[in-house]
Amino acid sequence: MRIFMTGASGWIGSAVVPELLTAGHEVVGLARSDASAHALAAAGVKPLPGGLDDLESLRSGAEEADGVIHLAFNHDFSDFAGAGRTERAAVETLGGALVGSGRPLVIASGVAGLAVGRTATEEDAAPNIAPESARGGSEHLALSFAERGVRSVAVRFAPTVHGPGDKGFTAVIARAARERGVAAYLGDGTNRWPAVHRADAAHLVRLAFERAEPGAVVHAVGEEGIATRDIAAAIGRHFAVPTESVGPEAAQEHFGWLAALLGLDIPASSQLTRERLEWAPTHQGLLEDISTGAYGTP
Repeated sequence: MRIFMTGASGWIGSAVVPELLTAGHEVVGLARSDASAHALAAAGVKPLPGGLDDLESLRSGAEEADGVIHLAFNHDFSDFAGAGRTERAAVETLGGALVGSGRPLVIASGVAGLAVGRTATEEDAAPNIAPESARGGSEHLALSFAERGVRSVAVRFAPTVHGPGDKGFTAVIARAARERGVAAYLGDGTNRWPAVHRADAAHLVRLAFERAEPGAVVHAVGEEGIATRDIAAAIGRHFAVPTESVGPEAAQEHFGWLAALLGLDIPASSQLTRERLEWAPTHQGLLEDISTGAYGTP
């Protein structure tokens, strides 16, 4: 199948591409720069010039494809509302191009915030559905296209998609530990964060594209919830620095922008996803990745 992808050169997308190519698919990737186009071409992807705000490129890419995988997002924390509007317009355009075709539209979403304090499941509805909500309510919008003849699927990723090269949340904690000489966690550190290895997440994206039912929600979660103090302890052991708790008053100074999120308790299950798509994560977990140097060497 000919697949149009956004985010094909990103952290998750660049792992999805070889999954798709190995399975015999052809991939066309949105490229917002010459550097991105060269990287895509080197990976075996046909570049299509354009960005997320280039709705004509999105429309033509979707119309000429057998299906769409939308993984890109503008992570501009200085204008998150604007990023949400861009996301909503992109999903509206991609879905609109596929209406009545039965072709798949797989979009990226997340498990964070679904059910704070309890284990979220695939049956939990996305809390953000309005245009002015986070990510422009794009998950709800995308799934609504299932009623208009699109095989739309939401892949909710764990907030930590780990592996060598990860620059996300765990990388921020590890960098703070190296710079400050202490691996820290907030409060008692019993709050839990789900995680998934990048390669396992990429495999799930392919399965969702090929097999998921219209309107399906799948969870890219390899580990339901790892206590943040255990994450800090693994970082402390690896970098040979002490592990300590920090209070709310010191969190901003230590963790920066991550401080507002690190204290959340957001475990999530992927049991239904595993059963429905026969997905079984096989790669090492987050703590093992930390101990084997995925976040730097001592």
